[in-house]
Amino acid sequence: MLVREIMTSNVVTIGCRDNVLDACQKYKDFSVGCLVVMDDRIIVGILTERDIIERIIVDQRNPKRTKVEDIMTKNIKTIHASARVEQAAEMMKTYKIKKLPVILNNEIKGIVTATDITNNMPEFTKELKKLFLDEKPFRLIQKPPYVKNTIQNK
Repeated sequence: MLVREIMTSNVVTIGCRDNVLDACQKYKDFSVGCLVVMDDRIIVGILTERDIIERIIVDQRNPKRTKVEDIMTKNIKTIHASARVEQAAEMMKTYKIKKLPVILNNEIKGIVTATDITNNMPEFTKELKKLFLDEKPFRLIQKPPYVKNTIQNK
């Protein structure tokens, strides 16, 4: 199966010089999980909800005065539309990412997410879960006085 067969082709983009408040409005209007950041017709980054939470809300920055390029994730990975879905899954696992913009002829054509892959290729679900879960087992040795129930993972 190829990436172009499972990708979302309606990608919501935003200009790198737009402000973060405009980005938040796009999130609301389009109900998306990320915005692909463009400088003219070139992908220069990706803006996730996490970027906004960590770099605007927690840092108490003004979203109207802060440019998208100041908080976006840079140096993003992309994948070709003709690549196999297995390659996209491997990239996500290797780089610990959940979203890959899809390109064809140096233009953005879509986006493929970990959810797209797990919904379309259930055999990858187990591998991708490892990406999002802490694989280190934990054990609560002594229950703190304020904890009513203990959790043990064997």
